[in-house]
Amino acid sequence: MANMGSRKHLKRFKAPKMWPINIKEETWTTKTSAGPHALYESIPLVMVLRDILGLAANSREAKIILNNSEVLVDGIARKDHRFPVGFMDVISIPKINKYYRVLQDYKGRLVLHEIEEKDSTFKLAKVLNKTTIKGGKTQLNLQGGRNVITEDDYKTGDVLLLNIPEQTIADVIKCEEGSLGLITGGKHISEIGKISEITITQSSKSNTALIETEEGSFLTLAKYVFVIGQDKPVISLLGDD
Repeated sequence: MANMGSRKHLKRFKAPKMWPINIKEETWTTKTSAGPHALYESIPLVMVLRDILGLAANSREAKIILNNSEVLVDGIARKDHRFPVGFMDVISIPKINKYYRVLQDYKGRLVLHEIEEKDSTFKLAKVLNKTTIKGGKTQLNLQGGRNVITEDDYKTGDVLLLNIPEQTIADVIKCEEGSLGLITGGKHISEIGKISEITITQSSKSNTALIETEEGSFLTLAKYVFVIGQDKPVISLLGDD
């Protein structure tokens, strides 16, 4: 018989480094369920309530909170304690008037950045690729597993501002020279700078972007650049307080 426990649990020493848990306290931890984010790019909702926000002392209390529909992820009540929460997701807890956007710290760990209620009505999602479908419309495949069908022209790398929970497109931030980019990978993770040049390679090598900051410039992979605005970020970020 298959080991059923391995489907819902994960040994702590194998858990992603971004998870806020002590691998020596216990053997097992909760594994994220299938959802919009991959295992190693997300944390389970129970961990958000118990280990990060401290709103629950244990999994049982976290499940009670979720079953009462008190926690919204991108505007939708989620009751699955294993639901995966990832980069740029918006977590709302209206009962206590608390709202958060999931960001990365300088070590790449997922953290909750508290935001104002008015900023909890939208989220940012990067266009990973696009395909033409029947009728000449375009299907955009977005970061976080979402698909959006549109007649407008968007490019891979652009970031959409989506109304939530409707997931309708309110605006777009073009991935182009002059835009502000938040770095999501590599040794410059969580740094912010202006894109001064994007180099498209006609080979198997990755495209690159030259980023200008107050401290100087650096080269990074274009796939690590998440544009967040033109002259200034459209969202509040860590360290803005």
